[in-house]
Amino acid sequence: MLFDYVSLAGGLVVLIIAGDVLVRGSVGIALRLGIPNLVIGLTIVAFGTSAPELVISLKAGLEGAGGIAIGNVVGSNIANVLLVLGLPAMIAATPCGENGATRNATFMVAVTVVFIALCFFTPIALPAGLVLLALLAAFLVASTMTARNHRKEQKAIAAAGAAVVASEPDVAEILEDVEDVPDSAWVAVAYILLGLVGLPLGAHFTISGATSIATAWGVSEAVIGLTVIALGTSLPELATTIMAAIRQHGAVAIGNVIGSNIFNLLAIIGITAVIVPIDVPAEVLHFDVWVMLACALLLTAFAGFRICLNKISGLAMTLAYVLYIATVYCLGHVS
Repeated sequence: MLFDYVSLAGGLVVLIIAGDVLVRGSVGIALRLGIPNLVIGLTIVAFGTSAPELVISLKAGLEGAGGIAIGNVVGSNIANVLLVLGLPAMIAATPCGENGATRNATFMVAVTVVFIALCFFTPIALPAGLVLLALLAAFLVASTMTARNHRKEQKAIAAAGAAVVASEPDVAEILEDVEDVPDSAWVAVAYILLGLVGLPLGAHFTISGATSIATAWGVSEAVIGLTVIALGTSLPELATTIMAAIRQHGAVAIGNVIGSNIFNLLAIIGITAVIVPIDVPAEVLHFDVWVMLACALLLTAFAGFRICLNKISGLAMTLAYVLYIATVYCLGHVS
């Protein structure tokens, strides 16, 4: 049993490190090839930071562990709203009035509704995967156009001699969160290779440990995916938002969470479903997807009313996440 815990924890650590070095190496190569920062931010960084979740869901789907594949994504989206936004708000105020947040949050709600609808036609297979990937492509195109228009407006203001006011951050600013990008092409390639080897290796140990622990605890694989694995793969986002709160940069947190949730549903489930059908566990369909939708609506309300999360609201969200975890385990043991 001890080996299973070590396997789960070690696998998650390897996943996080492998995803990080993969992003660094990919950004390093992209910069050397002259790929625009905007494209790098919208594609390489966005996909790279979701690589642990993608590999976990894909490997789980291939091994017939649909509960882990779906639970990982649904649980991550819930953790992103309640925990990734809640904990930093207890450190410093987190404004939710970022320009464009309401529009993107509304799209996130729409995507969540589409995903829930597809879950009722379990398994989620090739046609559903293509629908999700088409929505992802539309999101990327729209984000690119918005960022370019914003850039042009800022340049026009500067050309007119006016002060450039702070507004919606360019998507390319995501690159600022990627530290220690290698200058050497060989080092960048080595990073990419390490990431590509580490991700499936970490996924293997994570899923192996998780399935054994689920059996020992008397709960379903979906419960482990919704809680332990989802929380583990959300740790990078949590660490980023906590550091942003400490540095008084909490205003970008809501945008990061919205983007991560959209990518989780469209990219991770979309790619996985195109490769292998994913069975949706009944307990996830009856309870967890609705909690995820409620979290998406809550986030949209924060953005729409430009609410500033403080210590009280942060504590309430964190306690709500703890209550959710407790409920999941209670329902898991009952079933």
